[in-house]
Amino acid sequence: MIRYEHPLNERIRTLMRLEDLFARVRHFAAQEAAVDHHAALAALFEITDVAARADLKTDLLQELERQKQVLAPLRANQRIDQAALELLLVETDAVAAQIHAQQGRAGTHLRDNEWLMAIKQRTAIPGGVCEFDLPAYHYWLNRPADERRRDLAGWIDPFVPIAAGVGIVLRLLRENGRAGRHTAHHGVFQLMLTTTKIAQLLRLSMSHELPCVPEISANKYALNIRFIGVTGFDRGAVFDGDVDFELMFCNL
Repeated sequence: MIRYEHPLNERIRTLMRLEDLFARVRHFAAQEAAVDHHAALAALFEITDVAARADLKTDLLQELERQKQVLAPLRANQRIDQAALELLLVETDAVAAQIHAQQGRAGTHLRDNEWLMAIKQRTAIPGGVCEFDLPAYHYWLNRPADERRRDLAGWIDPFVPIAAGVGIVLRLLRENGRAGRHTAHHGVFQLMLTTTKIAQLLRLSMSHELPCVPEISANKYALNIRFIGVTGFDRGAVFDGDVDFELMFCNL
C-alpha cells in the first residue's frame, strides 16, 4: 500500500512542510559527506523561511494546550491505556514549556548569523555556492565531518522544541480519524461532505501496484478525487479503471 496525505487548511500544510524539512535535516546532518551537510544546511534555511511566520509558536502552544485539555479528562476512562496517556501528557507539557521559554521567532539564531545569511542568500542563485563565490563556506565544507556535525547540531538544537511540537500535533491528528473503503469508478470519486465529515487532513491509501496517483480537491461541501494515470514519469489522463482505496478523515 502507498499512502497520500492531503491537508485541508493552511495551518496543517505548514506543519507538514516543517515535518518534511526536519526529517531531511536529521537525515543529511547524520551523514559524513560535505555534500550531505550542505543539503542539511539548505533544508535549515527552508525551515527558517517557513517558520518565520510570527504566529507559528503561538499556534503550536495554543494547540498543545488544547490537546492537554482534551486528553486530561481521559484519565478517568478505564478503557484508555493510562500509561501511554500519562506519557503523552508529560511529553506535551515538556515540549510546550521548551517552546514557551524560547525568545523571539523560530530561527532567529540563524537570521542573526551574518555568515549563514550570506550562504542562504547565495543558495537562491543556481550554482551560487561554488567555492569561488563563497571561499569561507568552501573552507567549512572541507573541515572534518565531526566538526561540521557539531556546528550543524548547534544550529539545529534551537529548532528541536518546534520539531517536537509539530510531531505531537501531527501524530494526534493522524491517530484521530475515521476510515472507510471506497471505489473510484473509471478513476473518478466524489463525495458530498456533511458536518460529520469536515476534516483537517485526508489520508488516502491504495495499492502501489496501480499505475495512477490521486489528485484531491476539497471544500466544505464536496470532495473530488481524480486518479491520474502515470506512464514512466509523465502525467497522463484520468485512469480508466476502477480504483479501490481507503480514505481517512482526520481531525484534532
